[in-house]
Amino acid sequence: MKERIAVYPGSYDPLTNGHIDIIERGFKLFDKVIVAILKNPSKQSLFSIEERMDILRETFKDRKEIEVDCFEGLLVNYLRKKNATTVVRGLRAISDFEIEFQMALMNRRIEPECETIFLVPSVHYSFVSSRLVKEIYQLGGEIKNMIPTVVDRKLKEKFKR
Repeated sequence: MKERIAVYPGSYDPLTNGHIDIIERGFKLFDKVIVAILKNPSKQSLFSIEERMDILRETFKDRKEIEVDCFEGLLVNYLRKKNATTVVRGLRAISDFEIEFQMALMNRRIEPECETIFLVPSVHYSFVSSRLVKEIYQLGGEIKNMIPTVVDRKLKEKFKR
């Protein structure tokens, strides 16, 4: 039987508990989930690709069914390379749907075998985004319940708190 592989692409800058929730839900549906960080040189990132990969690897060190990787270029080309046909995406709100829907249709247009599965996070994480986490942290707010311990530690190191 063919291994069911899904790719969960994103920036993960930083990884949040909302991301973890979607990854955990993906484990219920697939044999393997590849968490793939998109290399986007035009985007200003807080953490380097290597730091984000280290954070993800530490977070999922006991999970054999997860692979941490990075890629550049078209997602559908990366799917082919990894023998995956499914993209996992999280939807927090209606505003996420329009953008994600357009990307899913374009991916399928380029690669007809590409399917996208939308997963809804737990209500506890429906408002959490990497952008908001960074902003709250930089303004001195409390984010411990929104991020894994490793991210909290790395943020403290980066901002010398």
